[in-house]
Amino acid sequence: MVRRPVAWIVAVVLFVEALGIAAVQWFMGVVVDRQDMSLAGLDPDVMSLSSKIGGIVFGLYFALCGVVALLVALRNRPPAGLGRVLLISAAVVHALLGAFAWGLLGWPEFVFMVAVLGLIVLLLMTYDRPQEPADAKPDVPQGDPEGPRAGPETPEGDDVSPVRPAPAPTTP
Repeated sequence: MVRRPVAWIVAVVLFVEALGIAAVQWFMGVVVDRQDMSLAGLDPDVMSLSSKIGGIVFGLYFALCGVVALLVALRNRPPAGLGRVLLISAAVVHALLGAFAWGLLGWPEFVFMVAVLGLIVLLLMTYDRPQEPADAKPDVPQGDPEGPRAGPETPEGDDVSPVRPAPAPTTP
């Protein structure tokens, strides 16, 4: 009931986050390039290029995780194999980003990261068990109102318990 909407929400959030991360990293690369200052002797062009490449790679990672969530939403089947691993790794990344956000940025960013983490975990957990139809009933023979009986039956039809009591201890 809640599985598909959660998968859709996770897909949209991860796509938006992919664009946001890539844009912020690209902007940071442009700022470093225009400052034309070195940090501890590093070349500004290398820092700018590495920031842009890191933004693209990180954005593609979140976009790939968003594609996995989108496929889960479209197929209404649990993620398997590499897709499950990607979603678990995205949950771990959001937990770490949440911890850094708490210390560096503040509680609103922390709450956002924890909310995304919760959505990803909810997506993974709602598809964990196969769902039974609501009208499914346990296998009970029609003629027996008490349900199935435990233990094997003797040829006469009497129920015999497979568990026998232990003999009473004796003392000398």
